[in-house]
Amino acid sequence: MPILYAVGRIPFAFLEDIHGKFVKTYGRAALTALAYAMNDEFSRVLSQQMDYYSNDPSADQINRMRGEISQVRSVMIDNIDKVLERGDRLDLLVDKTTTMQGNTVRFKRQARRYRSTTWWRNVKLTAALILLLLVIVYIALFFVCHGFTLPTCIR
Repeated sequence: MPILYAVGRIPFAFLEDIHGKFVKTYGRAALTALAYAMNDEFSRVLSQQMDYYSNDPSADQINRMRGEISQVRSVMIDNIDKVLERGDRLDLLVDKTTTMQGNTVRFKRQARRYRSTTWWRNVKLTAALILLLLVIVYIALFFVCHGFTLPTCIR
């Protein structure tokens, strides 16, 4: 039944439009005119309106509204797709951020371990250097004081 309604809607709109134009143009003169007397003058208007209702999609308001609704629907679908895509990208960013946070904690732990290892290495190196200097000083005193017990320097 809706198909018949959709098909019948355009012809009735055409007839209503033609009737309105005819009455507007000829008014009461149409009541007393002879048959086909206004055919020459009105055939051009009739032809234009037939062409308009046959070819112009804006002639049918319901189809025009359907077209506009279809456009709005396609824009909405595109927007929803973009939002979903952005959501996927945000999820990816959240995953990367979580991974980076885990890497940061691991890096801090390794940096702390490295700093501790380096500090102990410096302490050992300093202790060895001090011990070496003490040995060098003792050897120098050994030669200056003539012996292990430093007999000439201690008196």
